[in-house]
Amino acid sequence: MFAIPVFVVFLVLEIVAIHVLHHDQFAVGAGPVEPVRGYEPADTRTSLTMGIGYSVVNLFWRLVVLVVYSALYELTPLRLDPRDWWTWVLVFFADDLAYYGFHRASHRIRFFWAGHIVHHSSTHYNFSTALRQKWTPMLTLPFWMPLALIGIPPWVIFTAMAWSLFYQFFLHTEKIGRMPAWFEAVFNTPSHHRVHHGSDADYLDVNYAGILIIWDRMFGSFVPETHRPNYGLTKNIDTYNPFKVAFGEFANIASDVRRSHGLRAKLGHVFGPPGWQPAGARLDPAQPNPEQLSPVRRA
Repeated sequence: MFAIPVFVVFLVLEIVAIHVLHHDQFAVGAGPVEPVRGYEPADTRTSLTMGIGYSVVNLFWRLVVLVVYSALYELTPLRLDPRDWWTWVLVFFADDLAYYGFHRASHRIRFFWAGHIVHHSSTHYNFSTALRQKWTPMLTLPFWMPLALIGIPPWVIFTAMAWSLFYQFFLHTEKIGRMPAWFEAVFNTPSHHRVHHGSDADYLDVNYAGILIIWDRMFGSFVPETHRPNYGLTKNIDTYNPFKVAFGEFANIASDVRRSHGLRAKLGHVFGPPGWQPAGARLDPAQPNPEQLSPVRRA
């Protein structure tokens, strides 16, 4: 909540830089210089609405998370003392790895993607896109449970979540090209995260990092920025209605489940990767193309 004024200030600065001072050029390396798309009123309004909705829902949901993590913390015999400096080092890496696992699952399991699709639903890439957050934060609950079980106090876990969210806000801009090579090698940067928001075939489902890009390099999910991304989804949702943005993919899942036959097919539509179809479905001319069934990033 304390970070919100900072976010607003930088959002306004970016608008001024692009639309008033006309610092609106973008280039990748030695590639061609292209205009920055900047802000569009309807898109920005939707992003801000999603961000406000996220904050309201999270205000209540965090109480549930606090109870769960506190219960796990009380049950475990392990204890990590926040007064020890190395505890904070461990927390930094543990939180960032938990985020990587959550983020990767959010792209590879359709039920989780149904919430995360909100963040990728804009065809613009600016600081307002960072605020386009899901209204179903309960999907994140399991991924940070291990931190409580190894003895990290819940307030420390929440602190780590907060600094990660704060850092990631500044990744959502085309106004920063490349950082120094050593920084790009270790940390997530606007360049790396622009790739993550791309709907191009060579950019799909990569660069899941929160703060450290080392996890992507270690687990084979890193792709460098070689060309200007096309932002959004492979099939964009084409709506500014915040309720459709927030819950549209859940409705698509329910529709696919009703239309499918057999338990395996129904579970596949929920827990398979985005775009999953039963074997042979694409070969049946009576079936629509999977891209027409739901606005998902193709796996």
